[in-house]
Amino acid sequence: MKPRRVVITGLGALTPIGNTLPEFWEGLLSGTSGAAPISHFDASKFKTQFACELKNFDPLNHMDRKEARKFDRFAQYALVSSQEALEDSGLDLEKQDKDRIGVIWGAGIGGLETFQNEVLNYANGDGSPRFNPFFIPKMIADIAPGLISIKHGLRGPNFTTVSACASSANALIDALNYIRMGYADIIVSGGSEAAVTIAGIGGFNAMHALSTRNDDPKTASRPFDKNRDGFVLGEGAGALIVEEYEHAKARGAKIYAELAGGGLSADAHHMTAPHPEGHGAKKVMMNCLKDANIKPEEVDAINMHGTSTPLGDVAETNAVISVFGDYAYDMNINSTKSMTGHLLGAAGAVEAIASIMAIQNDLVPPTINHETHDDQLDSKINFTFGKPQKRKVDVAMSNTFGFGGHNACVIFKKIS
Repeated sequence: MKPRRVVITGLGALTPIGNTLPEFWEGLLSGTSGAAPISHFDASKFKTQFACELKNFDPLNHMDRKEARKFDRFAQYALVSSQEALEDSGLDLEKQDKDRIGVIWGAGIGGLETFQNEVLNYANGDGSPRFNPFFIPKMIADIAPGLISIKHGLRGPNFTTVSACASSANALIDALNYIRMGYADIIVSGGSEAAVTIAGIGGFNAMHALSTRNDDPKTASRPFDKNRDGFVLGEGAGALIVEEYEHAKARGAKIYAELAGGGLSADAHHMTAPHPEGHGAKKVMMNCLKDANIKPEEVDAINMHGTSTPLGDVAETNAVISVFGDYAYDMNINSTKSMTGHLLGAAGAVEAIASIMAIQNDLVPPTINHETHDDQLDSKINFTFGKPQKRKVDVAMSNTFGFGGHNACVIFKKIS
């Protein structure tokens, strides 16, 4: 059976630089940094005291108080972003076969705040095992797609992908393949994360993974800059309506782009560090190009994993040069994490949305906060420093790599 074509027909974004898709895109184009001192808890004793939190987000604007209390923040974010994406798609769900609509969602950690708070409450109590009856359902990573399906009555494939920072790109690839193979016509896909917590900041600090630029948070996320010192933790969600092409065309849907292919690989190297020669990153991009039947010279832009870590940025850039050769110098490369921070399990979805919007607008968002060239990086690469760059974007790639050596890559192209 010939694989069915797959397109994107709806988008939703809840990010540190914008709580809706239009706000997110505007935040990217204006080079806005989402980093600021942490407000969720007192971080004054932590090595890192800032993060990319959501701004002015109130769950009660989207659900009632009773509901909100049952859901960890990562699940709240999933419900809000998926609602925007469904509305954006123009789908009338009551006219659709809901057995053919699924939800495949990514989360690297899930309900970390819920787990943290329940353990703290027990430890600070009298030893009595008093736990919230919603502790387990609030915590488990798979509750987000479950809640989305319950809210909208979607009875198709339903699960969560967990592969650290590659989780939501993995979810998109699974959605792509489930539709290709005919198991569903529509998949609500994406990812959400809410790890700006005592445990999240403390744990990443203990690994020396986070920037400690407390005197100037807004410039702390600085991919490809010589003086980068770690990533900035972010939170939020991204949602995409992934749909079979003929199904979308038949209902007159607005089509943002085609999801042309996806690739997966493993570094098989280290728990947290990338392969120094970028073997896994190279392989995942090659796998993605092959799956999409796209030649390297057809790719116009790559939204890099680009976390602003000393090792990761170099390994990924070298992998791009290895895969694309001299053509690497003709592409636009950027890292939107310079603005959003690192959304962990939600990163793949949010960055896929940025790539799709680049195709829609023929405009590549910038990599901000670059000040000093790193001699380890090829100076001929166009990292889109400072401001957006106008260019024809027919094909865009997005990379995501996770702890454990998990690599995922997706390619989008203009619909034709």
